[in-house]
Amino acid sequence: MKPAIVWFRRDLRLSDNPALNRAIESNRPIFPVYVVDELDTNSAARWWLHHSLTTLRENLESLGGGLTVMKGDPSSQLAALADRIDAEVIYCSHRYEAEGEAQLRALRKALPEQVRLNAAHGSLLNEPGTVVTGSGSVFKVFTPFYKAATREPVSEPETQVPTHFHAEANDAAIDVLNELLPAINWADGFSVDWTPGETAARERLDQAVKKSADYGELRDRPDLEGTSRLSPHMHFGEISIRDVWHRLSTISAAEPLTRQLYWRDFSYHLLAKNPEMGWKPLRSEFDNFPWVDDDVLLKAWQRGQTGYPIVDAGMRQLWRTGWMHNRVRMIVASFLVKHLLVPWQRGADWFLDTLLDADLANNSAGWQWVAGCGTDATPYFRIFNPITQGKKFDVTGDYVRKFVPELAQVPTKFIHDPWNAGTDLLAASSIRLGEDYPYPIVDHKEARQRALDAYQLSRDLLKSGAEQPR
Repeated sequence: MKPAIVWFRRDLRLSDNPALNRAIESNRPIFPVYVVDELDTNSAARWWLHHSLTTLRENLESLGGGLTVMKGDPSSQLAALADRIDAEVIYCSHRYEAEGEAQLRALRKALPEQVRLNAAHGSLLNEPGTVVTGSGSVFKVFTPFYKAATREPVSEPETQVPTHFHAEANDAAIDVLNELLPAINWADGFSVDWTPGETAARERLDQAVKKSADYGELRDRPDLEGTSRLSPHMHFGEISIRDVWHRLSTISAAEPLTRQLYWRDFSYHLLAKNPEMGWKPLRSEFDNFPWVDDDVLLKAWQRGQTGYPIVDAGMRQLWRTGWMHNRVRMIVASFLVKHLLVPWQRGADWFLDTLLDADLANNSAGWQWVAGCGTDATPYFRIFNPITQGKKFDVTGDYVRKFVPELAQVPTKFIHDPWNAGTDLLAASSIRLGEDYPYPIVDHKEARQRALDAYQLSRDLLKSGAEQPR
């Protein structure tokens, strides 16, 4: 029987992998392959991809197979591979970004008639187009989407072990994998916090299940280990969303965590309907928003040098670990677009390049939510005060002390607004504002009013009746 190619994409696992399972059921010899392409450009994520593919390759080798790693245009690479090994079918999973679906269309055109392309669904609980309103349209607000989506059954995970491979050495695989490693030195520290791969993903899920009852209470505390930290593993498909859902479904107190799985689905449903969501606001009143595209302010934000400790701690956590606590993501995003009036797209691009869980759907939906320009967005006039946010969610200041060590000796009372501590107390805390740590680059009260004025101006420029989400 002629071999089947299994094209791994965002499903770097052997367990509950629909594309792989369909190949196993075909009884054909399996040829596993990954194609490094133009979608694999985000700097931090390339570090994770390198190690995840290395682990997947080792897992396949332990079963008597291997992983061929190529680079280039998937349609031409896979069509040539199918011709070389005389394959009759290619199994893969869908990716729901516009570019990912375009790859499938290009591959269908490139393949000869005798080679079939079988694309499976397996990265979401509910595929785009399957959860709609009574009129058949896509939900624009999360809560009704969530209520409708949770009425849909979630099928059980299915796992089959591949045993029959089409053997062919891929001598260039290691070289291609090594090329994925970013040249930026911050990636050297990622291994302190993260272990990519399917085994590590299942261990992370075990930990998340044990702590799931406390998630609702602790998830907003960046100083505590209250979140699941599953997002990079899920982004690369090292564990299936069905596995996660079924593990959590038996724990009634885990509903707040399970809800995050549906927010992920919701984001993908929005992206499938609005493929330009990564750069174009979904609310028309933001088409004429008077942004201030200031590179100096942007760089201060990127480097964690804004003078607002909770913001700077978040940005430095991102740079050091490739991840940021979700509450802090909202705080730093709000600060960029509302205090600094820097376009939200600049922040979204920075997150995509520096986050290990750089997911286009979630990232775009999150930034549009904070900026107020998404279909289900926080009102623009809701502007986070970084001082009160810090005091509320980093109560002891331990999060700031960890990532902004120059403030380590500042008393908790002033850890989130050190400029109010007074000269003598700052001197006793071994900190000199303006030298060891910057003064705030903007005044909160003035920045808030400027943001409200800018929003009102954008509304005034909008034609009457064009205010509804597109």
